[in-house]
Amino acid sequence: MVHIKTDETVKLIADLVSIPSPSGNTNEVITFVEKFLAELQIKSVRNRKGGLIATLEGKNTSKHRMLTAHVDTLGAMVKEIKSNGRLKIDLIGGFKYNSIEGEYCQIETSSAKKFTGTILMHQTSVHVYKDAGKAERNQENIEIRIDEKVHNAEEVRALGIEVGDFVSFDPRVEVTTSGYIKSRHLDDKASVAILLQLMKQIKAENITLPYTTHFLISNNEEIGYGGNSNITPETVEYLAVDMGAMGDGQSTDEYTVSICVKDASGPYHYGLRKQLVQLAEENNIDYKLDIYPFYGSDASAAIRSGHDIVHGLIGPGIDSSHAFERTHQASIEHTAKLLYHYVQSDMVL
Repeated sequence: MVHIKTDETVKLIADLVSIPSPSGNTNEVITFVEKFLAELQIKSVRNRKGGLIATLEGKNTSKHRMLTAHVDTLGAMVKEIKSNGRLKIDLIGGFKYNSIEGEYCQIETSSAKKFTGTILMHQTSVHVYKDAGKAERNQENIEIRIDEKVHNAEEVRALGIEVGDFVSFDPRVEVTTSGYIKSRHLDDKASVAILLQLMKQIKAENITLPYTTHFLISNNEEIGYGGNSNITPETVEYLAVDMGAMGDGQSTDEYTVSICVKDASGPYHYGLRKQLVQLAEENNIDYKLDIYPFYGSDASAAIRSGHDIVHGLIGPGIDSSHAFERTHQASIEHTAKLLYHYVQSDMVL
């Protein structure tokens, strides 16, 4: 019976979500992952896009597998410095302004200075703005209130803040006694933690994998092209590990591993899907099959790039994706177990 150290994975998730890493500004979190792997004596290399690739050699070196999870998150950039000293923002990734209203944030300048602030509606005060609740949550009305004594654009620029500076959101991570993990950016740092713990377990148990297996920690998934390159010609199977989307009409929940059969890019490989289901059933792993209607993964990006691969997508079920996300330790554990058995299984082709 496989033993998954879920407590360690949850601690690692909390560490990862606490490192700001909006798409385009991921060096700090990639460095964290590099050091984690180095401590395991697993070599890794950065690609030119800034992602990280670790490789564990298997018995068969002519056929490869690739597993990927992305460490980049939603975020924003400074769009405009307003005359009143507030900041307009431009969003990074696919989410709505209402999901960040009232959120604490951090602005990082090009010289690495960091300033805190709060994302608010311009018309926030009900004592001043009669229709505060009716105003549209959009780029025109949402702004950042900086935690500095500034009254105009000149004073903001004197701090070193400029258009193009990255804005990250406070994750507000919390682990409850009932086993829930609540935080922004569980998409997809929960899966990154699972893959890192998987590599740690493979090393600790001295497992020789049947096929050489690459682990790509991608850093541009939220903007569509994180995992579409650096795929070796020998790679046959490509499995993205990303969040399972929950909502009306979905079967995914917070307590099982979600196996995606189709997303906005189309169906995933039927044979690989059936193999994942078989592995789950043979090893008492709780799973759900699901379709994510407005979703794309690193695996679908790889397919669109023209790679001749078998592609799949699994992950822990995440509630309220791209907002205040939540999952349960049970989902983390079942996802980890399925991956543990998958990397030791035979290939579909």
